[in-house]
Amino acid sequence: MKKLVLFLMVSVFVPLMVFSIGIGSKATLTDVKMLDISGKRVSLTDAALENGLLVIFSSNTCPFVMQWEGRYTELKSWADKHKVGMIVLNSNYQNRNDVDSYARMQEHAKAKNYNFYYVVDEESKIANAFGGQTTPHVFLFDQDMTLVYKGAVDDNYKNAGEVKQAYVKDAIASMVKGEKIEIAETRPLGCSIKRKAD
Repeated sequence: MKKLVLFLMVSVFVPLMVFSIGIGSKATLTDVKMLDISGKRVSLTDAALENGLLVIFSSNTCPFVMQWEGRYTELKSWADKHKVGMIVLNSNYQNRNDVDSYARMQEHAKAKNYNFYYVVDEESKIANAFGGQTTPHVFLFDQDMTLVYKGAVDDNYKNAGEVKQAYVKDAIASMVKGEKIEIAETRPLGCSIKRKAD
């Protein structure tokens, strides 16, 4: 138990020097092709739909991802309904030969019935450009690829049935209606991205 607590304490630590794009910023590196679990190479532009794009930085073994990822397929359905694309990026460069290898990503996606793009963010390029901090960490862009929401999936990673504020769903619904997003930024909660150091 003590080891688990220590792991979580270390994992949720986010270096203060990580730059993060702000609300109203344009997405960058949108045409960089990334290897998807299907074997195809796709970019953020490829994944976007007419109303925007939902980007989630994720991983295979983070306890927070394991609690939240059961909601990923539901988010995909919600995004599809609102004509918003969805792509999940694994930016854990330091784990690429271990728990976050491409083969392990494919196995994990199959086991969890992923029905969306799950791609390798080589050398953590997109994570560094956006300032992705944790797994998971969500970035929602509108039809002009302008950031309108970033942060957590919702307000309860432990129990989907006890969610009181569905941050991403609410943000998508408001965005497509052209309404103000009431909560445009929340604190990301999860394991730190094991990025490639510059």
